[in-house]
Amino acid sequence: MYSEYYGLNARPFQLTPDPRFYFDSATHRKAMAYLGYGLAQGEGFIVITGEIGSGKTTLVGHLMATIDTERLTAIKIVSTQIEGDDMLRMTAQSMGLTSDGLEKAQVLERIERFLIGQAQEGKRTLLIVDEAQNLPVSALEELRMLSNFQIAGQALLQIFLLGQPEFRARLNGSERLEQLRQRVIATHHLEPMQAHEIEPYIVHRLSLAGWSGNPQFTPEAHAAMYRHSEGVPRRLNALASRVMLYGAVEQLSVIDGTDVASVIADMDGDTPAETLRQSAPAATSHAETAAMPVQAASVVDESLAARITLLESRLEEQETAIRRVLTLLIDWAEADRQSPDLSLIRETAA
Repeated sequence: MYSEYYGLNARPFQLTPDPRFYFDSATHRKAMAYLGYGLAQGEGFIVITGEIGSGKTTLVGHLMATIDTERLTAIKIVSTQIEGDDMLRMTAQSMGLTSDGLEKAQVLERIERFLIGQAQEGKRTLLIVDEAQNLPVSALEELRMLSNFQIAGQALLQIFLLGQPEFRARLNGSERLEQLRQRVIATHHLEPMQAHEIEPYIVHRLSLAGWSGNPQFTPEAHAAMYRHSEGVPRRLNALASRVMLYGAVEQLSVIDGTDVASVIADMDGDTPAETLRQSAPAATSHAETAAMPVQAASVVDESLAARITLLESRLEEQETAIRRVLTLLIDWAEADRQSPDLSLIRETAA
């Protein structure tokens, strides 16, 4: 809905990783430098870790979109909790090789022939294993064995391992992975984005979706979005998408910190009482009230009660308006119309 309202041609903050929206933050730039170094070395393991939603998959998608396919064959595996033999068969399948009914030695032979064939064509082979934290030691050991394949002293296979932070801790702390650890030539941990990167990130993604400057985000909005997301891209995308929807419903051309706070309160499930406490004017302290004459304190209490009643009334009106908007959207979706009647939404929101 908000894409149509703001004239966008794509969803700039979708949660599904899309390499087209790759943003070159400081930490992602370092990761790409390590990946580039690894590719130049042509051997061993490169390990990239990061929290959930830190952009590991988008990083790999960007890498695969920029490599020279005439010189490098990149193969990607999203791992599950599979043992060593299954890892070999999954690797063979990703190379387009059949392994059904074959013994382990036969599967290894087919993989080696594939790698030699690639080398004879002047191509190197890169295996990217995502979600590496799910792999047991047996599967990691099979990957290490695959990295042993050579021809004329040159490695036939290079491997990138991507995983969550626990994988790095496991790799560094397990005696059983010592041989694999010795093959690692570079590691990098993706950190969250910094506060000053939030605005460029949002502008970057909006611009790729056809943004023409509407809506504008104030510095206070960027600061609020950073505080809530802590710089984690996926969390920031989830918040920004909700903020854009809020802006479309409220017909906003400028989104400020108060608007973002309203969306965050809704996402966090804040109660009306909490919202009132945040929105109401500063209350007189208990000590100050006690020091007042009884009549004056009574007037203050009545004034505060009146303001709270007014705020509760406004909240009820807003909730009613939102329910009407949602009802219209549901009716539109069930009727399978091409576009909702925005005039009705504007009248309801008003």
